[in-house]
Amino acid sequence: MPSAEEQMEAIRRGAADIVPEEELAEKLRKSVETGKPLRVKLGLDPTAPDIHIGNAVPLHKLRTFQELGHHAVLIIGDYTATVGDPSGQNTMRPQLSHDEVMAHAQTYLDQVGKIVDLDEAEIVKNGDWFAEMDLSEVIQLAARLTVARCLERDDFRNRLDAGQPVGLHEMLYPLMQAYDSVMVRADVELGGTDQIFNILLGRDLQREMGQSPQVAVTNPLLEGLDGTEKMSKSKGNYIGISEEPPSIYGKAMSIPDKLMEKYFILGTDLPMEQIEVFLSGATHPRDAKAALAAAIVGRYYDEDAAAR
Repeated sequence: MPSAEEQMEAIRRGAADIVPEEELAEKLRKSVETGKPLRVKLGLDPTAPDIHIGNAVPLHKLRTFQELGHHAVLIIGDYTATVGDPSGQNTMRPQLSHDEVMAHAQTYLDQVGKIVDLDEAEIVKNGDWFAEMDLSEVIQLAARLTVARCLERDDFRNRLDAGQPVGLHEMLYPLMQAYDSVMVRADVELGGTDQIFNILLGRDLQREMGQSPQVAVTNPLLEGLDGTEKMSKSKGNYIGISEEPPSIYGKAMSIPDKLMEKYFILGTDLPMEQIEVFLSGATHPRDAKAALAAAIVGRYYDEDAAAR
């Protein structure tokens, strides 16, 4: 296992926030001393059948933790997906049936396996515990979160200020995600910057329930090919990780120049030193973008596919 300092350097690549960073450093030091790996959690809600390279950013961070010797805990949100994550949303998500979610879940796992070593990962569904809860247990859990705390979230506050409805079920979502952390005894939770409220709520709930609180490691949200909106299949501005190499390459060549650095860091495995050369001005912008497109293809296929 690499030293704690070496691990922190690898984890910091592309990370937006590590909260609290000194706590993660201490967890890593103890892990190195004891040889006990950290339990690193990532929750996935299968709300669509395909994964795009924006969805894949935290998955690659989970793989980084695996390569550093830690234990990946992948939660398939078969129950949270039926609620719909309100994070960063300006309208209420349409609700999916459990059958729809589970149909998506299988294709999700097939694609996740292109990134995460599933043979070495712990894979669980949060329905394993939520399906067993009766109403009194749901009420007891809901009592741990106040409406005032929910309204600290910008997305809820902005929707209310704009006259948009906020469903009561949506307020349960962050609590459900937090409870997932308790159930899997997470040391670290990964997610996008829009997940920070939910992840920090997990810290609070773990502490209340007598566990050591998890550390949040968030990554920036990746804008799509339009250069403005978050990458999303519904917006048509995405690159799917299971698309054919020529399609991935062609779409990557249309990335706005202003986003090249972000795509290099979050969307490829190229060393930072090499990325800096491509962005230094010594490389023609079109050649740099061709290298970026090839690196994205190579990440999900191989060097031969990228070269072709």
